[in-house]
Amino acid sequence: MSNSIQGKTILLGITGSIAAYKAADLASKLHQSGALVDVILTEGAEHFISPLTFQSVTARKAYTDADLWGGEGHVTHIGLGRAAQLIVIAPATANTIARLAHGFGDNLLTVAVLASDCPLLLAPAMDGGMYSHPATRANLEMLEKRGVHFIGPMPGHLASGLVGPGRMSEPLEILSHIRWLLGRDGALRGKKIVVSAGGTREAIDPVRYISNRSSGKQGYALAQAALDNGAEVTLITTTTHLNPPAGCLIRGVESAAEMQQAVLESCETADVLIMAAAVADFRPRVSADTKLKKAGGVSEIRLEFTPDILAEVARKKSQTGFPNRVIGFAAESENLIENAIN
Repeated sequence: MSNSIQGKTILLGITGSIAAYKAADLASKLHQSGALVDVILTEGAEHFISPLTFQSVTARKAYTDADLWGGEGHVTHIGLGRAAQLIVIAPATANTIARLAHGFGDNLLTVAVLASDCPLLLAPAMDGGMYSHPATRANLEMLEKRGVHFIGPMPGHLASGLVGPGRMSEPLEILSHIRWLLGRDGALRGKKIVVSAGGTREAIDPVRYISNRSSGKQGYALAQAALDNGAEVTLITTTTHLNPPAGCLIRGVESAAEMQQAVLESCETADVLIMAAAVADFRPRVSADTKLKKAGGVSEIRLEFTPDILAEVARKKSQTGFPNRVIGFAAESENLIENAIN
C-alpha cells in the first residue's frame, strides 16, 4: 500500500548520542517505506555507529564531515540540503540543537540544514538535566518559533543511570510523525474526517463487560490513510493496545453511548464519517455497582438494544447537512452483502 513517505527524499542526520543505534532501525524503516534516505553522521555520531551500517540499510552512500572537504566539497551540502523534502535529525543532541538555534554551519549536517528549504524534524536525545537546562529550553523555544517540529524526548532510564526526560522516541513513533508531516499537502487537505475504531464494551459490573472480537486495526488503518492524504482526522476509539497515527485527534471512549456522544459532537462540521467501530448491539439493562459474586448463583442478565449511532447521525445530517458523507461497516458471519445493506 502506498504511503506519504514513498518516493520522498529524506535527509537523516545522526549526532553523537548512544541513541544512534535506534537511528539505524529508523533508516531501515524509511527505506522499507519507499523513501530515498540520505544519511549524514556528525563526528560524534561516528564514535557510536559507522557509516557502513547506514549504507547497508538504505542502499545509498552515508556522508560524514570528510565529505564536506572532499572532491565535491563546495557543493555536497547544497546538493543534500536542496534535494531533501524533509530533514530528520534523530538523535538530536543538545549540542546540535544549540548549533541549529544559533545558525552555526561548522559541520556537514548543520550546513546542509542551512542550505535547505524543507521542514525540519528533531528527535532530541540527551542525559539527565540537559533537556531541562535553561540554555537548552531557550534553544528549543527559538527553533519552535521558526517552525521546527519536535518529537520527544521520552522519560525513562538514561545512559548515566539517571531517570528523567531525555530518551529518544522510538523509531516507529518517529516514522509515524514523518508520515504525517509528508502527507499534510495531500489531496484531502482541509477536509475533516471522523473515524471510529474498536469494539465497544458494555458493563455488566465494574470488572466484567460484553464486547466483541474487534481489534480496531481497520479503523486505525483508515485514519492513517486519511492522514497520508492531508486530512484533519479525529479518531474515536475504544482501543488502547494500538499506537494511534501521529497527527490525529484522539477521543477515547468505552461504551456505545459514549461513542455516540463523541461521534455526534465530532461530526458537527465533518466532511466524512467512517464508522469502522464494532458497536455492540446489546447492553445489560442494569450494570451492577459491585462485582457479582459466584456465591449468589448464576445471574440473569437482561439485555436491551444499544443506540443506533448511524441512524442518529442520519437524523442530524438531515437537519444540519453534516457530515457530508457517511460510510458504515458491518461485521457479519453469513450473507455479507444482504446483511450489511439491511
